Amino acid sequence: MATPAQWLEGARPRTLPAAVTPVLAGTAIALHLESVVWWKALLALLVALALQVGVNYANDYSDGVRGTDEHRVGPARLVGSGAAPASAVKQAAFMSFGAAAVFGLVLAATTSWWLVLFGLVSILAGWYYTGGRRPYGYLGFGEVMVFVFFGLVAVLGTIYVQAESLPLAGWYAATGVGVLTTAILVANNLRDIPTDEVAGKRTLAVVLGDEQTRYFFAFLVAAAVIALVGVALETDWRALLGLVFLAQAVPAVRDVLSGTTGRGLIPVLQRVGIAELVYAAGLFLGLALA
Repeated sequence: MATPAQWLEGARPRTLPAAVTPVLAGTAIALHLESVVWWKALLALLVALALQVGVNYANDYSDGVRGTDEHRVGPARLVGSGAAPASAVKQAAFMSFGAAAVFGLVLAATTSWWLVLFGLVSILAGWYYTGGRRPYGYLGFGEVMVFVFFGLVAVLGTIYVQAESLPLAGWYAATGVGVLTTAILVANNLRDIPTDEVAGKRTLAVVLGDEQTRYFFAFLVAAAVIALVGVALETDWRALLGLVFLAQAVPAVRDVLSGTTGRGLIPVLQRVGIAELVYAAGLFLGLALA
């Protein structure tokens, strides 16, 4: 069984911001609709956090047992580095997914039971990203999963459990969060192209190649700006406070387009992680002021 120290290792520093971002953005829209239910927002945060930790562990386990992490450029993982047995990491993943299911069931029971289906699909998507015989993360579909589940589903789900509606502004907000979350994965996979090719992991970055992946990263950041403008047009101009995220995003795009490789891309991941959180925080503050 995973020790507390190993559990915390699975909850990497970016885990909390990644969980907070979609809930903050979704609650911003609920605030605009005057439909905020704070205890449901908290439960949505716990679901997002448990899912994020579960996915971290699932990826750690599956990549570790496949040998994908043997030449990893980024931070060491539990299984790949030998810091924890694979069975303990797998158990931690299932425990995290179980916690997400419990919190999700409470939200479903107090909102609508069809939400259980989305919760189940989210957990399965988290496991089979790198797990199973044919993980879709190894086939170039990881970015789709991240955009759909950590963008659309997470943000729209947060809105729905509070407001029980899905306004157009919510779709814009979900798209903005989704493309920024996807940009983090794209930068991560850009860094790992050489080692992923050796391991037979055909991520989207491997399929597109180095140059096209860099342009795709810049496109995702630009799409986040357009999505935020869409939110402002549907709600209030003060939603544009979220554009403060460009203070972190623009230097990240510059580094990517300049040809930075390997460990030099780690600061890019950190910048986009901060930018994503600032994006949602600015949106929330803007709509709160409105």
